[in-house]
Amino acid sequence: MKRAAALERYRELPLPTTSEESWRFTDLTGFDPDAYELAETARPAEIAPLIELELAGSARIDEGGVEIVKAPEGVVFAPLDEKDERIGALVAAEDKIAAANAAFWRHGLLVEVPAGVELAQPLHVRIESTVANGSLPTRLLVVAGENSRFTLIEEHVSASEDLDALTNCTVEVHVGAGAKLELVSVQRLSRRGWHFAHQRARLERDSELDWVCAGLGSKKSKTWISNDLAGVGATSRVTGVYFADDSQHLDFDTFQEHAAPHTTSDFLFRGVLRDQATTVWRGMIRVEEEARGTDAYQENRNLLFSRQAHANSIPGLEILTNDVRCSHGATVGQVDREQLFYLMSRGLSESEAERLIVSGFFAEALDRIEREPIREALARALEARIPQ
Repeated sequence: MKRAAALERYRELPLPTTSEESWRFTDLTGFDPDAYELAETARPAEIAPLIELELAGSARIDEGGVEIVKAPEGVVFAPLDEKDERIGALVAAEDKIAAANAAFWRHGLLVEVPAGVELAQPLHVRIESTVANGSLPTRLLVVAGENSRFTLIEEHVSASEDLDALTNCTVEVHVGAGAKLELVSVQRLSRRGWHFAHQRARLERDSELDWVCAGLGSKKSKTWISNDLAGVGATSRVTGVYFADDSQHLDFDTFQEHAAPHTTSDFLFRGVLRDQATTVWRGMIRVEEEARGTDAYQENRNLLFSRQAHANSIPGLEILTNDVRCSHGATVGQVDREQLFYLMSRGLSESEAERLIVSGFFAEALDRIEREPIREALARALEARIPQ
């Protein structure tokens, strides 16, 4: 019945338009989700890994299904059963994009780490889009048992740099009491593809979620990142980095829901834009009446290397109680030409100087990433976007 209801809703709902506030700066004109077909099999693909490190478990998802490459002991790391009652508990089919995922997804992964289990090495799932004009809707269900500790890397990649395809992913994350989860979401799809992702986490008492989101690829994308701080003392930290060039359009919609006392959230997003690229960051902190003692912060900084690039930064607060500390900051600015000239006067080429500026701009965000191999891999990927 879930699929049938979602399919009916998908057919009823129109595509979002710029008349809707959350889509005001992201125009879907020319996009037809029905033009992309659900492929039965995947094409062979050799995709170099972005992050190389020893893994506790790894899996691949493509149009052909789910392949468990390495299964960790004592952990559920398996294809997601569509009968799992937890599916849809956090992400509902409220819009056409989410309804499409709920109706059409076939391949998903369940990651469930039992109470008290600590994994020294990360888990990794790579979602590979390989079929031209193909649609790849996927789901991840992540469950961190009480007092568990682990890292999960979720990576979206394309089989080729010019692959025109559609990816639509839903990620639902349950962080149990006292658990600590580091979740790394990397999107490095083809510059011709469309990408949508609904990602939502629910945090219980004294839990911690350290979420890293990297946006590097796609022609046009929209990613929703929501944290429900439902338990007393829960803490979430979300770090976003993105780089857009040519005519790329990246949209990030973040939401911090404080529903319990003494919860903490800290969002930091930084982005660099070149050429005619556009980005959107919309951040909302909502503090419920019972969430006294809340400490919440969100920040978005954008650095432009072109007069034609445009970044939209829209922070917001909705506070329904006293005894809270909430603040936000947002900036959009052109690269300092005097700084660039100074570096070039010291013998650096223009590209070397730009790369150094990019490295410094992202340093504060990348320093928040605990694992050095992940931190260094993302730094290299961001710096590599500066032409030689």
